[in-house]
Amino acid sequence: MKLFRSLYDWVLHWAGTPYALPALVIISFAESSVFPVPPDILLIAMTVAVPALWFRYALFCTAASVLGGMFGYLIGLKFMDVIGNRVLEIYHLHEKFDKIGDLYREHEAWAVAGSGFTPIPYKLFTLAAGAFKIDFPTFVFASTVGRAARFFLVAALIYKFGPAIKQWIEKYFGWFTTLFFVLLFLGFYLLKFVL
Repeated sequence: MKLFRSLYDWVLHWAGTPYALPALVIISFAESSVFPVPPDILLIAMTVAVPALWFRYALFCTAASVLGGMFGYLIGLKFMDVIGNRVLEIYHLHEKFDKIGDLYREHEAWAVAGSGFTPIPYKLFTLAAGAFKIDFPTFVFASTVGRAARFFLVAALIYKFGPAIKQWIEKYFGWFTTLFFVLLFLGFYLLKFVL
């Protein structure tokens, strides 16, 4: 917990600097195709540090994430053998890949939007969208809806309850860290046992 507490304090320290927004954009982009850590942590820290900019942060987070999703789509479409399969191996998601294809055939837009909003690893769905050649405009629209719903909800809640949330996070930091990892693993669990 001390390591995560130090990381949280470090992120909060930088959240109010000029480097926070570029970091948020880079993490949001990378998480949509290859990076394991979701951008929500930095989004929350930045909104806690400067609540008045919540809308801007959520907008940049969403835009970068959707662009990252497009990059994931491109990897799935053109570079699945070279890059995409390696990403699936890292996260042990190969066995779910074909089931995602079935899900896309039945519920194309809903599958993308749902993966963008929930803790299910979005990168799996972006790679699969390209590999199974789902309609690109539908993919972009559904990704935008799912990612925007998630990031704007997170940022708006922090903006609305900012100081109280910050004190609550400070007081129950250990619980929040545990909850974050439970949600992260829940996403992988859902892939393993539900799909």
